[in-house]
Amino acid sequence: MKNQKPIFFICHGGQILITANVLENRKVTGYKSIKQDLINAKATFIDDKVVVDKNLISSRMPSDLPYFIEECLKKLAS
Repeated sequence: MKNQKPIFFICHGGQILITANVLENRKVTGYKSIKQDLINAKATFIDDKVVVDKNLISSRMPSDLPYFIEECLKKLAS
């Protein structure tokens, strides 16, 4: 995170970043069962298919994969 390299997560993947304590003031989404955990980690939770916040791209669930993959590929191409 501190090197601003792209970081992508979907579903429960945000739990790793919660544990790393790096989500404060970041906009994210994730599976509904970790919504409160993300909020408790001081992230701004947005219930959307994909959320892009600088180097961080997050998505809620497998049905959102087409949108997630599209944004991840854009980030990798830039």
